[in-house]
Amino acid sequence: MHTLLSGILKLALASLLAGSLLSVVGITPRSVLDFVGITAEELHHGVLSALAWAAPRMVMGAVIILPIWLATYLLLPPRS
Repeated sequence: MHTLLSGILKLALASLLAGSLLSVVGITPRSVLDFVGITAEELHHGVLSALAWAAPRMVMGAVIILPIWLATYLLLPPRS
């Protein structure tokens, strides 16, 4: 658990530093979207469409994978 929190903290700090550097240079989220040629609404719709496509497939996969993982976890000998 400690390594997970440490990794999240490092990721947050690196993101803050990168965002600050980009801000100093003058790169904004709006300028990036303009460069790519999409609007914020199109990006939002694309993300929602991707989630709507992926969510049912993840649930179907979990119906198979989680019982297999649980059975394997319960039946394997304990690590020492």
